[in-house]
Amino acid sequence: MNSRFLIVSVAGLIGAAGVVLGAVAAHRVQDPSLATAAQMLLFHAAAAVAVAAHLRPIHHRPVRGHRVWLAAAVLMLSGSALFAGDITMRALVGARLFPMAAPLGGSTMIAGWLGLAVAAIVSLRREEK
Repeated sequence: MNSRFLIVSVAGLIGAAGVVLGAVAAHRVQDPSLATAAQMLLFHAAAAVAVAAHLRPIHHRPVRGHRVWLAAAVLMLSGSALFAGDITMRALVGARLFPMAAPLGGSTMIAGWLGLAVAAIVSLRREEK
């Protein structure tokens, strides 16, 4: 399977989970942390779709720094799932996924955004050569 389509597929699932979690936060469980978790899922799903769209080959030439772009999207999606999963477990069940899961997920999301910046710089430098 093409990595772009895999990223979009996972982003679709993460985005759907964000919408469901937002609805639960608005209508069932009055916990602001659930709304935050829903927002993180939705923001990072949209960002991953944008990365996948950017990775579309132009004139049959792959995008420069392809692997760095992919890594950034994977970090964003996995971090948001881990962060939101832990927040959701705490709000709905009263238990954590594992100790420090939410901070690890948040750090992973940050790493994804930094990876996005690195990917842009790598692409720009390769383009200048």
